[in-house]
Amino acid sequence: MDKMKDIYERIDGYRDEVIELQRDLCARVALGPLNGGSGEHEKMDFIKELLSGMKPDHMEEIRAPDEKARDGYRPNLIARWKGLQDDPVVWVLAHADIVPPGNLSLWECDPYCIKVDGDRIIGRGVEDNQHGFVSAYLALKAILDSHKTLKRSVGLIIVADEETGSRYGLSYMLKHHGDIFSPEDLIIVPDAGNEDGTMIEIAEKSMLWLKFTINGRQCHASTPHKGKNSLVGAARLIVALGKLKEKFAASNPLFSPPVSTFEPTKFLANVSNVNTIPGKEIFYMDCRILPEHNVNEVIETAQQIVSSVAAELELHMELESEHRHDAPLPTPATSPVVAALKKAVMNVTGREAKPMGIGGGTVAAFFREAGLPAAVWSTCPDTAHQPNEYCLISQVITDAKVFAAIYQEDEST
Repeated sequence: MDKMKDIYERIDGYRDEVIELQRDLCARVALGPLNGGSGEHEKMDFIKELLSGMKPDHMEEIRAPDEKARDGYRPNLIARWKGLQDDPVVWVLAHADIVPPGNLSLWECDPYCIKVDGDRIIGRGVEDNQHGFVSAYLALKAILDSHKTLKRSVGLIIVADEETGSRYGLSYMLKHHGDIFSPEDLIIVPDAGNEDGTMIEIAEKSMLWLKFTINGRQCHASTPHKGKNSLVGAARLIVALGKLKEKFAASNPLFSPPVSTFEPTKFLANVSNVNTIPGKEIFYMDCRILPEHNVNEVIETAQQIVSSVAAELELHMELESEHRHDAPLPTPATSPVVAALKKAVMNVTGREAKPMGIGGGTVAAFFREAGLPAAVWSTCPDTAHQPNEYCLISQVITDAKVFAAIYQEDEST
């Protein structure tokens, strides 16, 4: 602790820096094309300039071609600083993109103009995933500003497209630049956690997004016998899909929640007026499936339910798989990255962190598929994707200390 005292004290004084960084990042809206935006360019340019000021030994922008995005690409950024120990490298990965704010009437403030309320910073993206970047960045800044020698080599990675599948983010980077990583590296993804920082995520559920299309026949609402109400069909189908929870009902205590989840989410607009029976509905379901269950069997069961309801109501229904990501093998609970996190969390907070599994997908899954053990960790209130999303300044500062402890840990100790 004595060797870290100056660094921790410097981090304790970073309250204003946390606020200003969150303000600057939040104002640079990073919505991908599938979420109604043009990409992460402005936000990534800001981060690139910020990191350049800390004189990394290597910095590279990796552009993933995406014709729907501004200038035809999605930006990803890697910066690395050499330490006394060249290997293994401590990599911390955060994502730049955010999700839309949703219903603005539910927000206390403009989602893209932060509100500071005591220890809370409110704004879209402040937790998901700016918290992770800010804490990892300030940890490194504190070490360098203290004129301390960086013990371990440190790499910061900021990726695009995490919120819509990572095709133009980490998945692209690993496919085309995967040789920059080693299985011996310590890879940390601060994109999920709990309120006391004791959850180290090492396993994920499979992710499946299903799209349902119901075709009926539109008509005037006063003459329903002349049409086929697609909205009724969608409602009946949503209720019937509850059978998925009954069939795929395994429980695994490693995960929270410990069961598979099947939740209807996005519903596309149909008719614009009240007195018309709609003839077409489209809705989506988000499925997070325990490794114990086969994803193909889930899709087959969903198709059987669709066929049954369609036949009963005499409607045409289609099922499509919008996105699928089968869960890879978990990161071993005994891996060096888990050990490093457990030690740092104990040293900084006095709490015992434990390896766990989660339902929400993170980009760590792509590392694991590539044979690169990765751990997901942060201290957060878990308000991602909610109105009035917020982070706690105190937790960002605590996480910065944990990262600093890992950066400065001698591998031989």
